[in-house]
Amino acid sequence: MSDEPYGIREGEIAVTLPDKFDASLYFVGRIRTPWQRRQDCPKNGRESDTVCTIEVDARWSQALTGVASCSHLVVLYWMDQARRDLVIQSPRHYNEPRGSFALRSPVRPNPIAMSVVRLLGIEGNKLSVTGLDCLDGTALLDIKPYFASTDAAPEAVVGWHRERKS
Repeated sequence: MSDEPYGIREGEIAVTLPDKFDASLYFVGRIRTPWQRRQDCPKNGRESDTVCTIEVDARWSQALTGVASCSHLVVLYWMDQARRDLVIQSPRHYNEPRGSFALRSPVRPNPIAMSVVRLLGIEGNKLSVTGLDCLDGTALLDIKPYFASTDAAPEAVVGWHRERKS
């Protein structure tokens, strides 16, 4: 096992990445959190009630029109320090390796992460929220309203997670 924070753990499998990208995107802001190191971040946003700030770039500030009426938002962000070449991962908190698409880990071909956050307030182009799990300065990809009527699926199951032994 590697001592490197982004090294390969026992049981993990990496692949060769494509030579070029298929698409491009715009970062629409930055996320401000108290976490400077990967190991300091909560495992997921629901584990923390820390108030964080989403700073939307000024050019996109008009896109916040109507957001103040939302209690919760879906926030998509770019985990730029995550590996992108693992297809099998061995998360520290699980006993056996899993495919990257079976995990919520930021380690994936496109390190896009998402959290459902509680909106506490908006001041100009800055949103105060709880429910994030990323490093300070993480690039913001998008913000969308969370619709409980559409987005919640109470019957959803991740079988391997439900059956895991603690």
